[in-house]
Amino acid sequence: MDYAAALTGQNQQLGELLSEADWSVPVPTCPGWTLLQLLRHVGRGDRWAAQIITDRADTSLDPRSVKDGKPPADGPGAIRWLAQSPQVLLAAVEAIGPGTEVSTFTGPEPAAWWTRRRLHEATVHRADAAIALGAPYELSAELAADGISEWLDRLAGQQALGQPPSLPAGASLALRATDSGLTENTWTVLGRPEGLHWHGRPASADLTLSGPATDLLLALLRRRPAEDTSISMQGDTALWRSWLDLTPL
Repeated sequence: MDYAAALTGQNQQLGELLSEADWSVPVPTCPGWTLLQLLRHVGRGDRWAAQIITDRADTSLDPRSVKDGKPPADGPGAIRWLAQSPQVLLAAVEAIGPGTEVSTFTGPEPAAWWTRRRLHEATVHRADAAIALGAPYELSAELAADGISEWLDRLAGQQALGQPPSLPAGASLALRATDSGLTENTWTVLGRPEGLHWHGRPASADLTLSGPATDLLLALLRRRPAEDTSISMQGDTALWRSWLDLTPL
């Protein structure tokens, strides 16, 4: 997957969605935020990641200190600022070298890690904007599937660093994407004392969720209740509520 092109495309689509919107509209899936705050969060987040890379800083970098971290006051200028934000990040990755290790939420990773992270931040926040506006939301199954893998990778990495586990030790959760043509369509998540572990091989589990990859992604990230999607559940459904309660965003 071309993460750089996908990141640019997602920000462009978000800008198009917001261009005619009332930015004072609240975002129900991000309590306390308006669409303006969502726009600023996405654009500044790209620039924040770029500054971490350029300055060899760590993730404690104060977002308020990010260079050009606020969009212009005028609407067209703010949309252009949002569209330009991925380019700032991609330029920083290219300048340092995609394979050069930098700080991330899960410890040192290649700089290109941030391109993928910011891509999936954009896909989910575009969903937030669509939900706030009552607009349709579409995401390719391939991109949604990669978003699930990226999310699980990040959870596993953060829990290895001491974040509380999302699954009790010994519990298991399986996800099955039902979209045709996907090369990555299975995620088996295992609770261990040190945190979660996941692999892409089919296996029996305490709870199995099956449905389109986009539905699975949005349910995992609490953007859409699973019962409001075409997801089916088999097994210990109480484990799903526990997962949502224990998984940070």
